[in-house]
Amino acid sequence: MKISQIKFRKVLKFALIGLTIFVIGGVGGVYFDQKVLPFIRTNRYLSRFDFLKHTAENVTVIRTTEQVTIKDGESVSEISSQASNATVNILSLGSQKDPLTKLLRKTDKAGTGVVVTSDGTIVTYRGAIIEKDATYKVFLYDGSYYDATLLGIDSFTDLAYLKVSAPNLTAISFGDSLAIQPGKKLVAIGNAFGEYQNRYAAGLLSNLNKTFNLNGLALASTEKYEGVLEMDFDNQAQYLGGPVINYNGELIGLIGRVVMDGKDHFFEIPASEIRKSMAFASDGKFESRPTLGAYYVSISKEYALAHDLKRDRGALIFSPSGKQGLAILAGSPAEKAGLRINDIVTIVNDKAVNLDNPLSNLINQFKKGDRVELTIDRAGVEIKLSLQL
Repeated sequence: MKISQIKFRKVLKFALIGLTIFVIGGVGGVYFDQKVLPFIRTNRYLSRFDFLKHTAENVTVIRTTEQVTIKDGESVSEISSQASNATVNILSLGSQKDPLTKLLRKTDKAGTGVVVTSDGTIVTYRGAIIEKDATYKVFLYDGSYYDATLLGIDSFTDLAYLKVSAPNLTAISFGDSLAIQPGKKLVAIGNAFGEYQNRYAAGLLSNLNKTFNLNGLALASTEKYEGVLEMDFDNQAQYLGGPVINYNGELIGLIGRVVMDGKDHFFEIPASEIRKSMAFASDGKFESRPTLGAYYVSISKEYALAHDLKRDRGALIFSPSGKQGLAILAGSPAEKAGLRINDIVTIVNDKAVNLDNPLSNLINQFKKGDRVELTIDRAGVEIKLSLQL
């Protein structure tokens, strides 16, 4: 055997030994860094020795309990592509009599809406359009526009419905608004400008306000929807009537507004309630919404404790003045059935009244003319009242 071959084998042998040591040392170092040092740092006995304590300095122990998928790197335009194409610009054209000259002058208003059926049904919030004596034009994402007719306004939810004669429109997908919890990231889409152009705002669902009633007063009304979503982003007036979507691009709510004490309060009507309202729109039967004719307070545990109530759930028929006529409307089904101020409505038919099922929402599961039975707590005595809505 040649000397050169012997030398080559020796060199190869040392190289293999060195590589083995390097691999084993590297793996051992990683294991020591990931397993041993955190153990030393967190062990109550080993961490007392100074030389072991110093070896474990700057070690951070992170305990993970679940896998989290983060989509922050994704573009909002990618997340909302379908919803963006379903968002429309609604131009209301009307006329208004000048109080000084008594002459009619043209008025216009731009607002946002969203396509909810592919055959051209559009939903928006009533404050985003001119309701009376107006004509409407709807601008789509592709630059086209159509004349629209007002199908009607759902007075219970304050949602307005328009219809355009256009085939195969992009309709928004509905998400599960009943399962969503505060802290969820959402995206709002608005389009209320002279030329079609969506604007976006990202924020968190900050609150499920179960006692917020669209009545716009301190008291809830049985004729207005109760329980809204609240989102924390700026300039919400620019998004009135527009959709709020999750990171799957699904509709979670629609932005609305009421004025309370001279201030605008913005909120989102949940998608689950929009679905229910759409049934009235498709039938053209908004007038079939029932009426009860009562003002009330949705009782929570805090309210019960603060006002010394024995029940912490239900609807307290109430008026700050203490007058029956201001709590129960004259001639209403509530008055005819004998409902009184300070009664607590606990059950509607077989469904309990609570924060998840407020009185107004339970009543509006029925139609005008239906008969229902109310279970009442009147000064500690249970009473049943039968009435026709």
